[in-house]
Amino acid sequence: MTISDRYRAVTKDVEDFLTELRGQGVDEIQGPRKVARALTALKELLDRVGEIPRMRLEAELTPVLITAHKQLDWARLLFDEADEPVRAAAVWELEQKVYRLLNDL
Repeated sequence: MTISDRYRAVTKDVEDFLTELRGQGVDEIQGPRKVARALTALKELLDRVGEIPRMRLEAELTPVLITAHKQLDWARLLFDEADEPVRAAAVWELEQKVYRLLNDL
């Protein structure tokens, strides 16, 4: 799977998780707001990620992925604080996907 495909897959996973949270009526002030910010950051390059030349991929994707990771980490901490370990674990999995993609750049 290419970096571009993995980037799209991570973005879709974050979007699906946010949709699930909103469907469950989770308070937007808590973790979902941070997950939404992570998704916003990821969507910045979603349409053109496949057009970025390989030698510029790292330079362009790294700041976006770091921002998304930071927002997801914050969301996980908020879920932990709210005593929601299942949601915190789900966010942790998303964080790990972002982190692995960052490492592969």
